[in-house]
Amino acid sequence: MSIDLHRPVAHLRPPRNWINDPNGLVFHDGYYHVCYQYNPFGARHANMHWGHFRSPDLLSWEALPLALTPTPGGEDADGCFSGNAVSDGDRLIAFYSANRQDRWSQPVTTATSYDGGHTFRARGDLLIPEVPEGFTMYRDPYVWRDGDGWRMLVGAALSDGRAAALLYESPDLETWSYRGPFHASESRAVREMLTGEGWECPQFLPAGSGRGALIVSAWDDHDGPRCVVAMVGDVHGDTFEPGPPALLDYGPDCYAPALLRGPGDRWLLWGWSWEARDEVWSDEDGWAGVLTIPREITVVDGEVFQRPAEEVLALRGEQLELGEVPRSFDLEATGEGSLQLVTGVDEYLEIRLAAGEVVVDRDHASLDSRARGGSYRMPCPSGELRVVVDRSIAEIFTSAGQVLTVRFYPVGDSPWRLEARGFSVDAWELQPLKVS
Repeated sequence: MSIDLHRPVAHLRPPRNWINDPNGLVFHDGYYHVCYQYNPFGARHANMHWGHFRSPDLLSWEALPLALTPTPGGEDADGCFSGNAVSDGDRLIAFYSANRQDRWSQPVTTATSYDGGHTFRARGDLLIPEVPEGFTMYRDPYVWRDGDGWRMLVGAALSDGRAAALLYESPDLETWSYRGPFHASESRAVREMLTGEGWECPQFLPAGSGRGALIVSAWDDHDGPRCVVAMVGDVHGDTFEPGPPALLDYGPDCYAPALLRGPGDRWLLWGWSWEARDEVWSDEDGWAGVLTIPREITVVDGEVFQRPAEEVLALRGEQLELGEVPRSFDLEATGEGSLQLVTGVDEYLEIRLAAGEVVVDRDHASLDSRARGGSYRMPCPSGELRVVVDRSIAEIFTSAGQVLTVRFYPVGDSPWRLEARGFSVDAWELQPLKVS
């Protein structure tokens, strides 16, 4: 059996088939649970189930049975779409979008586990059967504990053209009251992107004293998924008043991130990194999509701050010198100049830092025309970078908490080489996750 040189080894995903949004992220009974949108039958978006991993330490992962499976003829007959999960005593409750092709909305339903996530029992009916009037999109619940009760956001698009995150409240996770739009906005420009006509996968990151960050995945009716936007602001009762929107990830290949509240009130985030290559190529390889590395996420001085989870340091192996490197590595770079990952003759991924800005250029990162090119920019007020490369994904972090995710697909058959100009570099081999 040939080795797939593009399938990441230090990023979470099943061995084969399609995955997309991370779902059901929750810490329960000593384990981090990470579910994800999953097609068990192929490498295209269809037949949406929830795949399921759990881990005690973010390093060794156990594949559990499928968490959610569509019920023939049921409310979720055409797919168990995105949502999240909460830990409540001895039970795990998954909240998700019930998809049927005979309705435009994806209303909220639930499934519950009493055995640590090994099995879930679907409720069968809808948790919230009535969708509010005046909307053209409705999906992706996100539930979190708020004081003695619970709150839920649902992603939406209003018929007047605004995107929205809708707010519900409950004392018991069963009876929910609609409180109206938590926040709604017309599509606005954020750098070269737009904040979207609709918001998918809304998430809320509490920051204390009524502050927080609303994270939404921007979606347009004609163009589909666009980018991820974060807005830091203040909660006033049932509404959220944010400051200006900012990109959560400056790259082209991160979407639908989801939050997990871990021990010690530490918040983690995973995103979906889609393929940046022709679908036929993915079909040939038998898989598509990968989750980002887990990121610690906080609000610092009114801005969202991200960095790799501390546990990722434990994946570092042998320290490397500039020159020949393996296909998975982790590096820290200080200075200004350029980093080139040379993967073949006339094939390279380049990262440049100058005048407070990082440029990631993948126009020459694959000699195969089926791979996407492009260059992408991110502010970098200090000359410090952390770069995690894993076969076909690169995640570039600045010391100021920004991140840029990009996919690339080298086809050269020569050993990889890391070259630096103007940077001081420390690099380590990145070891695989342990998945059983």
